[in-house]
Amino acid sequence: EVPIDFSQKLVVGISSRALFDLEQENEIFEKDGIEAFENFQANHLEDCLEKGVAFPFVKRLLTINKLFPEEKPVEVVLLSKNSCFTGLRVFNSIKEHGLDITRASFVSGGDAIKFIPAFNVSLFLSMDEKDVKDGINRGFPAGLFLDGHVNDDEENELRIAFDFDGVIAGESAEKIYQMEGPEKYRQHETELRKESLEPGPLGKFFKQLSYIQKLEENRLKTDKSYKKVLKTSIVTARNAPAHERVITTLKAWGVSVDEMLLLGGAEKAEFLAAMKPHIYFDDQARNLEHLKALRLPAVHIPFGVTNAGGTNVKTPEGVNLMKDPIPEEQTRESSFLHFLKTSLSKQKEQ
Repeated sequence: EVPIDFSQKLVVGISSRALFDLEQENEIFEKDGIEAFENFQANHLEDCLEKGVAFPFVKRLLTINKLFPEEKPVEVVLLSKNSCFTGLRVFNSIKEHGLDITRASFVSGGDAIKFIPAFNVSLFLSMDEKDVKDGINRGFPAGLFLDGHVNDDEENELRIAFDFDGVIAGESAEKIYQMEGPEKYRQHETELRKESLEPGPLGKFFKQLSYIQKLEENRLKTDKSYKKVLKTSIVTARNAPAHERVITTLKAWGVSVDEMLLLGGAEKAEFLAAMKPHIYFDDQARNLEHLKALRLPAVHIPFGVTNAGGTNVKTPEGVNLMKDPIPEEQTRESSFLHFLKTSLSKQKEQ
C-alpha cells in the first residue's frame, strides 16, 4: 500500500451508524447487550446495510476524487465503536454500495474519536450525542447527525450549507449577542467590521472545501462542458450592518461561497427547503428542529455559548477561541492548501 499523507487530504471521519441504517442493530445493542448485537451481525454478515442519513453526503464527496484522480483530495475514514469482526458487515456494505472507503478504526466499544488528530480529520459525523459532545470538548470538529430522511437521488451535485457563527467562525461575536443583547452586538460588529473572526469548529473544513471549489473553477476554464459538483452556502441570522464582518472574514481567509443568505433572524427552514442541501450545520439545536419535519439532513455542532460549557470549548487545533486566533502555520491545514494551490498551478500550465 502506498503511504498516505493525511495533511494533503480533506479528511472526513464517519461513524458506521451515520453512514448506514443501523437502528435495528442499535436497538438490539441497547436492549440485549453486546453479545446479542455481535451475534446478530455475524448472522447477517452478507446482508447489505441500507443507506444511512450521511450516505448521500459521503457518496457525493467521494465523487470529487473521480473527477480529480491525480489530486484525490478527499479521504473518508470509518471511526467505529464496533469490533473488527462486527465491522466486517459494514465493510461488506461499503463495497456493495461502491464507496471508496478503505481506512477505518474499530475500537470494540472504546474511544473511537481519539484517532481524529492522527487521521487529520476536519469533520467527524456521528449519531452518538455523547461522542460528539466529548469530541467538541476535546477540541475536535464533531457534529451530531439528527435522524433524518435519506434522499439519495441520481444527481452528482453536492450542496453543503452552514450557519456562520459558532460553526464556520468562532463564538466571540455570538457571546456579545447572548450576553449583552442585539444593540450591543450590532454596535460591536459594526466597529469590528474590518476585522476577521477566528475560525470555529468547522473553519478548517470550510476552507478546504473552498479550495476544492477552486480546483473545479479552474477545470471549468479549460473545459466548458465540465459541470461543477460542489456548492456551498452560508445561511446566517446576521443582516446589515453585521453582514460586513462575514465578508471581511471570508476575504481574510482567502475563501468564497456560492450562496449567502442574510436572514436577520428569520426562520431558516423554508429557505433551506428551497436549497435542498445534502447536509446543513448549525450550532443551535432549535434551528434544526423544524428541519426534521422537512426531512432535511441536519447536523448539530454543540459548540460555544449557545450550548453547555461554551466558555471552555476549544477549536479543532486546541486553541481557546477566547484567546488568540490560530496561526495557519501551526496546523496541518497549510500543507493541504499548499498541495491544492500547487495542483491549481499545474492545471494552469497544462
